[in-house]
Amino acid sequence: MKAVRMVPSLLLVLFLLVLMQSGALCARRFRGGRNPQPRRSPPPPTHRADRGDTTESFPLDFTAVEENMDNFMTQVKNLAQSLYPCSAQKLDHDMKLNFLVNTSVTCNDGSPAGYYLKESRGSRRWLIFLEGGWYCFNKENCDSRYETMRRFMSSSKWPQTKRGTGILSPLPEENPHWWNANMVFIPYCSSDVWSGATAKTDQSGYAFLGSLIIQEVIKSLLSKGLDNARVLLLAGSSAGGTGVLLNVDRVAELLKGMGYAGIQVRGLSDSGWFLDNKQYHCTDCVDNISCTPTETIKRGIKYWGSVVPERCRQSHEGEEWNCFFGYRVFPSIKSPVFVVQWLFDEAQLTVDNIQLTGQPVQEGQWRYIQNLGTELRNTLKDVPAMFAPACLSHEVITRNYWIDVQVKGTSLPRALHCWDRSLHDSRNNKAPPKACPVHLIDNCPWPHCNPTCPTIRDQFTGQEMNVVQFLMHMGFDVQKMAQQQGMDPSKLLGMLSSGS
Repeated sequence: MKAVRMVPSLLLVLFLLVLMQSGALCARRFRGGRNPQPRRSPPPPTHRADRGDTTESFPLDFTAVEENMDNFMTQVKNLAQSLYPCSAQKLDHDMKLNFLVNTSVTCNDGSPAGYYLKESRGSRRWLIFLEGGWYCFNKENCDSRYETMRRFMSSSKWPQTKRGTGILSPLPEENPHWWNANMVFIPYCSSDVWSGATAKTDQSGYAFLGSLIIQEVIKSLLSKGLDNARVLLLAGSSAGGTGVLLNVDRVAELLKGMGYAGIQVRGLSDSGWFLDNKQYHCTDCVDNISCTPTETIKRGIKYWGSVVPERCRQSHEGEEWNCFFGYRVFPSIKSPVFVVQWLFDEAQLTVDNIQLTGQPVQEGQWRYIQNLGTELRNTLKDVPAMFAPACLSHEVITRNYWIDVQVKGTSLPRALHCWDRSLHDSRNNKAPPKACPVHLIDNCPWPHCNPTCPTIRDQFTGQEMNVVQFLMHMGFDVQKMAQQQGMDPSKLLGMLSSGS
């Protein structure tokens, strides 16, 4: 145990020495004195292409450090910022836009698809994120989407840089486990839940190429260092989270087919585990808000020319729409996948026609919301690695508060770190780490009964609400519930306030 505790300190000393040496080299380069004598250039490395970059790169990998990880990473970050080669060179935290070389793979309107990249020299871990943003499933609502949400269908106004947040942040205090990975953000501009493989036609008026965009990005990244990767984490939120479930095995198969079978491909699906349940009340199917999830996907896969995982397609031949719903596609996925899902997902409630617009919900709506949490729990119980807080929200891994939410005392970054370790130990025939849970789901029965849930604000006043205020705002009858439980109302209020 003593030797294990010494590892961070030893690595810290080594890292300090490396940075000091690097700082000295930089000082000589930029000092106003005479130039040093020219030296013969060393031969270029044979395993990587010359990219014309003269900045020193050190292949440091700290993933073996298993204790005091958060504190150690913070120290390393502080050292790096204070001693990074040449104080005149600031650390660049932005991801930069790259368009695909293959111009036949485009956004909906035919503009070039692309991705944002921030390289982390020396790191062999890659995080590739799929953006979310609903979808459209016929010419009429795609035309409407193009008028009101054009950035989800065109790259014409994408900025040249993008700053990562949450799990895409390069700062260890915001992203304890993945801060030093190579970060890739793929903007969503195909409106097809990352499933389409259909070029633009006169009839549709749009291209739907989400699945092919992912494939082309992977191919493009191979020349930028992905060829030397150890781990590739395909992550996504909302429609991007569903896109992870649909594409993670295809990415693994693509890399294997290109001779990179050694890259460990994994998935992280956030808020993409939707249910094909019955709506609270049925309405005419006009758009993806009013239609049932099942009906929109049935129409969409024909319009998009969707590609679904082969094993799932075989299990649901003729009814491939099933593969867009997490609990149906998950059993067919070979790659390891970690599922993050709010038990009371706002997008799910929206498509189920539960409108939380500030008016207290009716008793039938309240019962429906509670049943939704129960249904989600049941579909997640056999998922080995998952994080499911009893909160009313949507998306989390790119939010600034993603490190604050806990389930049974474990945060999401900690759970992901435990999952990473368990996969590493499994590959090396070791027992899974103790006191490092990866299957985390809340048991309390109503929205925001978890005290670490994100803050809720009143939609009209903008004021923050505590748990009791929120539940009463939604029409929760404390007196009636206390009577049913045989409790004093004040005691029930105390339990609610503490998240018991």
